[in-house]
Amino acid sequence: METEINYRYANILLDYWFKRSFGTEINKRLMILLLREIIPEANIEDIKYGNKEHPNPFPDYHGVIFDVECTSSDGSRFIVEVQLAQQKWFMERALYYSSFAVQEQLGKGVDTYEFMPVYFIGLMDFSLHTASDGRFLFRYELVERDSGEPMTERLRYYFLELPNVKSISEDSSDLEKICYALHNMTALKSRPKEMQAEIFELLFNSAEIAKFTPEEKIKYENDMTTERDIRNQIEFSREQGLKEGIEKGASEERIRIMSVLRSEGVPEDIISKLQE
Repeated sequence: METEINYRYANILLDYWFKRSFGTEINKRLMILLLREIIPEANIEDIKYGNKEHPNPFPDYHGVIFDVECTSSDGSRFIVEVQLAQQKWFMERALYYSSFAVQEQLGKGVDTYEFMPVYFIGLMDFSLHTASDGRFLFRYELVERDSGEPMTERLRYYFLELPNVKSISEDSSDLEKICYALHNMTALKSRPKEMQAEIFELLFNSAEIAKFTPEEKIKYENDMTTERDIRNQIEFSREQGLKEGIEKGASEERIRIMSVLRSEGVPEDIISKLQE
């Protein structure tokens, strides 16, 4: 029996569904077009998907699993990560993740520190910046603080804050339209008339629930239920943390930290020790 879903398009920012839309050979063209929009200067012609799991060279530490990783024809590496809920250390995480793509190019027997460019792309369904000018794309690289001279052009970071694109028009860039579509996908009844380029045809086709298999429909509904439960738990933890903190006269910042720890699954006995 198929699960009934009352909207047309899926939220493809959810983990499995983003990888299904952007991280598979069948949808490789969609990933190429997205990368071209974000990093036009990279001149991407083709990509090859890599192993998303990367062990830590230090055995006592955890490795990482990228949402999507791919390599272009010239050897440049692209790490694409989606983050739904606000995370204070997301940019630091970007630095950490990119270090794996560098280390793996400088393996045993390599006597040079030359590596192919590594690009980190963060698709964020929240805003870290307080830009009031409608900016949604923030680009970073390592530069000398006073002169702006690049230390290296082989590490670059791109953060797209999807909610910052409030509306679109015919004059909007395709990248603005992509951000708007990803953020609002489940609320759309059809593909907007402003989105006629190839990338939008592929994007909406990958997100259309009617084209899911019966098994995929069931999985998607289960994933949505899990996502709602997680968000409710985070909100409940935040409210409880504030309430308990106010009663004890704790600072709001301390309360916020404890709430985040709870939402991330840190055991209560450890949280209690931190509060002592």
